[in-house]
Amino acid sequence: MPIFLDTGNIDEIEKFMKMGIIRGVTTNPTILVKSSVTGGMDGVKQRAIEIAKLIDPYPLSVEVTNNDPDGMINQAREFSQWANNINIKITIHGPDGELDNLEAVHKLENEYNIRINVTAMMSAQQCFLASLAGATFVSLFGGRVNNMGYNCIDEIQKIRLLIDNFDLKSKIIIGSTREVLNVVEWLAAGAHIVTVTPHLLEGMIIHPYSKETVQQFLDDAKKI
Repeated sequence: MPIFLDTGNIDEIEKFMKMGIIRGVTTNPTILVKSSVTGGMDGVKQRAIEIAKLIDPYPLSVEVTNNDPDGMINQAREFSQWANNINIKITIHGPDGELDNLEAVHKLENEYNIRINVTAMMSAQQCFLASLAGATFVSLFGGRVNNMGYNCIDEIQKIRLLIDNFDLKSKIIIGSTREVLNVVEWLAAGAHIVTVTPHLLEGMIIHPYSKETVQQFLDDAKKI
């Protein structure tokens, strides 16, 4: 399942599902705001259920909206009931470095059998610990890593080697994708999944020389 679409826009999801080229959808509060979701948690629930139904059986990631330990667990349990193919995003730690999150991840995966996507990670070491905690998905923000002056390919290769060597179940998601080049480059480096925006996915399909060639074929066809 190499490509997940990073959006909350129903029309965009439907368009690429019809092409058969996406294998899941990821959202977070920022994405939902950009996708014009309103109405508080009722609005989030309605949009999540709509997306989950549209992409079933592929997974949809929905993120918890607070960092309180009990709140994360309660929201995760609630959100996971909206559809069978919903998994829950939880950040690697809190905004001030609070360490409750991995305990919540471990509990949700092992006691409640809820699939967790640990997100907002910037290093292989964070991904490795989230994987040890039992996360189904570990999300490294590749574009942000590169913006910090490091090449995220090194981190991808390290975490893939650790997951394979220690026979861990986690699938590696690389997000924060900034360039069309990133997608194939990061998959080739060992990522299981790369998240892309609709704009980047269109950029993967459309090539100026392909447009030129198609136009030549059409022009020559008229001469036959």
